[in-house]
Amino acid sequence: MYEKTFPQKRFKHTLDFLNKHINSSETILDLGVENPFSKIMKENGFQVINTTGEDLDNNQTALQSQQYTVATAFEIFEHLLNPYAVLQNIKSDKLFISIPLRLWFSPAYRSKTDMWDRHYHEFEDWQLDWLLEKTGWKILDRQKWTNPVKKFGIRPLLRRFTNRYYIVYAEKVK
Repeated sequence: MYEKTFPQKRFKHTLDFLNKHINSSETILDLGVENPFSKIMKENGFQVINTTGEDLDNNQTALQSQQYTVATAFEIFEHLLNPYAVLQNIKSDKLFISIPLRLWFSPAYRSKTDMWDRHYHEFEDWQLDWLLEKTGWKILDRQKWTNPVKKFGIRPLLRRFTNRYYIVYAEKVK
């Protein structure tokens, strides 16, 4: 997926947001297979366990069987058909989620060659907030940012000032 370029701005914002709320003594269950950002978290002192590629829509065993104090889902929920079940099965009390926001001027992303690289959900911020609330999470912090591209055209111009990413830190309501 990141053969040629890394989303440096997104990675920096995500790491800064993570460091703002937790310290490196936490054990993180990062939903999704090992990826460039899970490696960055490890390089920054975090203890990170990744899921192994199982279909989290149908199988949440990894969420129950691993030992972790924080769950992260960076750019994962848009690929799931059933994020509700995943959120209900997370056993930690701390959660970080980032998603690409739905853009009114661009259709949902769909890879034609990789069935796992498709967006079933492209959320608006209020939709993710509502999903978290319904599954027993309270959002304590949130941020949004843009993702400008170095291209010409109407869509690249709109991307300069339209927020593309949304990240939240939530804790389980007790």
